[in-house]
Amino acid sequence: MIKSMTGYGGAKGVCDGLEISVELKSVNNRYLDCSVRMPRNLLFAEEAIKSCVQEHISRGKVDVFVSVDSSAADAVVVSVNESLAAGYIAAIGEISEKFGLDGDLSALSVSRMPDVLSVKKKDADADALSAAIAAITGQALSEFDQMREREGQKLADDISARLATIEDYVSVVERRSPETVGEYRERLYKKMCDVLQSTTVDEQRILLEAGIFADKVAVDEETVRLRSHIGQMRAMLQTGSPIGRKMDFLVQEFNRESNTIGSKCNDSEITKIVIELKSEIEKIREQIQNIE
Repeated sequence: MIKSMTGYGGAKGVCDGLEISVELKSVNNRYLDCSVRMPRNLLFAEEAIKSCVQEHISRGKVDVFVSVDSSAADAVVVSVNESLAAGYIAAIGEISEKFGLDGDLSALSVSRMPDVLSVKKKDADADALSAAIAAITGQALSEFDQMREREGQKLADDISARLATIEDYVSVVERRSPETVGEYRERLYKKMCDVLQSTTVDEQRILLEAGIFADKVAVDEETVRLRSHIGQMRAMLQTGSPIGRKMDFLVQEFNRESNTIGSKCNDSEITKIVIELKSEIEKIREQIQNIE
C-alpha cells in the first residue's frame, strides 16, 4: 500500500517513574529530514529516535517532539553518612559522661547534624531510557503509518480514477487519429495537384509524398506509449511505498507523449482532448508530490 508523506502519530509510556510522550508529524519533502525536539538531559536518546524514524520513513520532513513528566518519579536520593553519624553520637556520649549531662539523642536530632544526610538527584539510566523512548517512538510511528496509509489509499484511488479518464481520452485520440491522417492526406494531395496541375508529375509520386507528410501527423506510437505508462503506474500503485520519485519521473513521460500528440495533430477535436489530457496529468503530478 502506498503511503502519504503527511501524517501524525503519538504515544505515551512510563520508564523509571518518568511519563514519556512522543509525537510525530510530517509534511512533504524531497528527501528525509528528521528533527527531534526533547529536553536537554535526554539528548543521549536522539540517535535512537532518528534510527526508528529512518526504519519507517524514506522521505518527508519529520518533526519529533519528546516531553517528559517527572513529577511522579523518585527524583532525589537521600543517603546517610553513617561514619559521621557514629562520630557525632560518640562525641555527644562522651560530653554527656564527662559533664554529667542527660543524653537526649534521637534519630531526628542526629539527622539534623551537619552533613549526616545528603540529598542528590537520582541518576538516570541512559540505556534504559533510550530503549524506552525508542519503544514509545515505535508505537507513535505505528499510529503515524496507519494515518499515512489511509491518506495514501485516498491518493491511490484518485490517481486510479484519473488514469481511467486518461485512458478514455487516449481511446478517443486513437479513434480520431486515422480520420485525421486520412483527411490530412486528402487535403495535401489536392493542394499538390492544384499547384502542379500545369506540369507533368507522376500521380504515384504525389501520393507517396502525401503519404510521407501524413505519417508525420500519425500518433500511433505516442498512444501506445501512453497506454504503457498507464499500465506501469497502475502496477506501481499496487507495489506500495516508496514509489513517489518513480511516479514523478513517469508522469514526465506522460507529459512528453501528450505534448507530442498536440504538436502533431492539426485537428481541433484532438487539440481539445490533449488539453483535457494534460489537465488530468497535471492533477496526477500534484497528487504524486504527496506520495512517499
